[in-house]
Amino acid sequence: MKKIAVIHDWLVTYAGAERVLEQILEVYPEADLFSIVDFLPSDERGFILNKPVKTSFIQKWPKAKNNYRSYLPLMPLAVEQFDLSEYDLIISSSHAVAKAVLTGPDQLHISYVHSPIRYAWDLQHQYLRESGLNKGLKGWVAKYLLHRIRKWDVGTANRVDVFVANSNFIKRRIEKVYRRESDVIFPPVSVDEFDLFEDKEEFYLTASRMVPYKKMDMIVEAFAQMPEKKLRVIGTGPDFEKIKKVAQCYSNIELLGYQPFSVLKESMQKAKGFMFAAEEDFGITPVEAQACGTPVIGFGKGGLLDTVIDGKTGIYFKEQTMGSLMEAINRFEQVKFEPQVIRNHALQFSNEVFKQKFSDFVEQEWGKFQEKLND
Repeated sequence: MKKIAVIHDWLVTYAGAERVLEQILEVYPEADLFSIVDFLPSDERGFILNKPVKTSFIQKWPKAKNNYRSYLPLMPLAVEQFDLSEYDLIISSSHAVAKAVLTGPDQLHISYVHSPIRYAWDLQHQYLRESGLNKGLKGWVAKYLLHRIRKWDVGTANRVDVFVANSNFIKRRIEKVYRRESDVIFPPVSVDEFDLFEDKEEFYLTASRMVPYKKMDMIVEAFAQMPEKKLRVIGTGPDFEKIKKVAQCYSNIELLGYQPFSVLKESMQKAKGFMFAAEEDFGITPVEAQACGTPVIGFGKGGLLDTVIDGKTGIYFKEQTMGSLMEAINRFEQVKFEPQVIRNHALQFSNEVFKQKFSDFVEQEWGKFQEKLND
């Protein structure tokens, strides 16, 4: 029986990458778990099956709990200190450094990549701007460190035997950055938690963390120009006050701030359309909306191209501009969508589908690896 190790970048919250980890551990509950740091609260460890986690030296360093990202320059060293020599199969869940663990020729390393390190590659300039590190001495230091991380990131791509991408968008990123092929297995979405609802009401919904790249402000400003159309906004974040200043001036825009899951779900079910303006690697909320039978109006780039069918389960807009978005809303209102068809499309992204596809893929690659060893 093969011995399995699973490595995840860091364990501090339960978000998209952690949903993938959760399902991988359900497929391989016997696996040992590694992570650079583990600061999960004791009451939120169920998704990792309450497993003990083997962490790196960063775990015990000063202020790591709240500022673990500041140790990014040391994470390449940290991840290379994990001793995985006793394992036959290594599965990394990587959006930063996890893919770079050291393995030997008699070990199979499969890396599920959420993205190459975003803030070191094509999102570097956006990251530096939003962090206030695009000028001055600190800016030059940050740019130099990111340069070093890029070189290291490319160099460690050869440590992976098989890459798995979470979308065709990330597949292209992997090819661009690492010059490696990858297979696509879409991440799991808990579509069973969202019920089909066909009696739609006359409002649109957008729900997200309010950070610049999500373009929530653009959505709100577009509806400010269309007073006859209602928009409900759920979420909070750094841009909340900025968005509030606009929303409070227009009676057709309802700004709810943070809401519990029950309110989000009900709004997704009843909305005539779900607005999504970000360029995401995959994008979970548009799939959740479709699981309710709600069509999506989304930016036609990134992972959304995998999750929304233009003209059937939603409408794309081609540019992240108010004009392009408003034009898409007008087109949206000319299409008759079928909620059951939309939900059926969303079901292909379920947890169960992911587990089956991932398990089949790993066992197939394990079989090929064993054949090579026996040649």
